[in-house]
Amino acid sequence: MSIGIVGATYIAAAVLFILSLGGLSGQESAKRAVWYGIAGMALAVAATVLSPDVANIWIIAVMVAIGSVVGWMVAMRVQMTEMPQLVAALHSFVGLAAVFIGYNADLELRRVLGLDLGAKSQLIGFAAKLAEKDAIEQAILHVEVFLGVFIGAVTFTGSVIAFGKLAGRVDGKAKKLPGGHFLNAGAAIASLVLLVLYFNGAGIWALVLMTLFALFIGYHLIMGIGGADMPVVVSMLNSYSGWAAAAIGF
Repeated sequence: MSIGIVGATYIAAAVLFILSLGGLSGQESAKRAVWYGIAGMALAVAATVLSPDVANIWIIAVMVAIGSVVGWMVAMRVQMTEMPQLVAALHSFVGLAAVFIGYNADLELRRVLGLDLGAKSQLIGFAAKLAEKDAIEQAILHVEVFLGVFIGAVTFTGSVIAFGKLAGRVDGKAKKLPGGHFLNAGAAIASLVLLVLYFNGAGIWALVLMTLFALFIGYHLIMGIGGADMPVVVSMLNSYSGWAAAAIGF
């Protein structure tokens, strides 16, 4: 698939996503909106997998097939009244995926930077794209990776707690550690400091430490909200998962 076709496919997918979100505002149009979303995601996946820079397509195809089968089996076993906790569980996977993708980008960039020019010329796919980046583009990538991992980690633990409260597996009462939101603020400030260090060439330890802070923020933030408010929290986490995917997708 040529670059032009890939770009056109992404635009079509984006239009379908917008139509899907607009259709969810009404009960009658919701079913059609779901199909818009399915079609948009199918186009986005196809454009990504079939783009010129992607190698080992068969591995991706196998993983997509496995994920599709597992998703179908889980969805068929869940009652409509259990949809909120299913959505929360799926959001946790989106956040975790953003974390994994961020770490992969960091490790791959470090590997590519350690290669000589001859080895870099033999690279393909994502590694080849990384090898083409100049210092400014690498700095931008570091910020994108950091933000994607941070939001993804918050989304992951927050969604897990939301799922537990909706499913009755976690106490629905609001619980906070001594210090309340000051702990969340402290963890956020520490993460900001780590961002500055990471941006200025700190090792992967800064990313790992920030991930721990972000996991705590997600856990403590949602634990401090009562179970009756979990449907609203799920909507908030839906937004978080979207921002995580957007941050890591660049």
